[in-house]
Amino acid sequence: MSDAQVMLVDDEEFIREAVEIYFQTKEMKILCVPGGEECLRHLEAGFRGVILMDVMMPRMDGWDTIREIVKRGLHGGNAIIMLTALDEPDERMEGLQEYVIDYLTKPFDPQALLDSVTYYLTLLGADAAGHV
Repeated sequence: MSDAQVMLVDDEEFIREAVEIYFQTKEMKILCVPGGEECLRHLEAGFRGVILMDVMMPRMDGWDTIREIVKRGLHGGNAIIMLTALDEPDERMEGLQEYVIDYLTKPFDPQALLDSVTYYLTLLGADAAGHV
């Protein structure tokens, strides 16, 4: 399992690569996965930290993924930040507000994203490099 404390869940390969490269330049490890199923596997394997969740993904979208995270009791020790092209949350977020700590829209400012992730890692008890 990765020792990263940040997971990006996004079906767009370009977004995953760009965010991963940016975080690496800041000496932060990030685990990038293409969908909700992979996210759930890593959570079940013990991942804890900040989850950057895209909303619009094939098969299992971000809202369905969060519902499944909650259903399986995997939300503890995690902070979920929605990272999406949608300007504002849609009605599918109803009932999930307590599990989503922030909502960032694409295109996003890489430094603002990093600052947000670092802030929430601190709240979770991890240091700025993403280590607990």
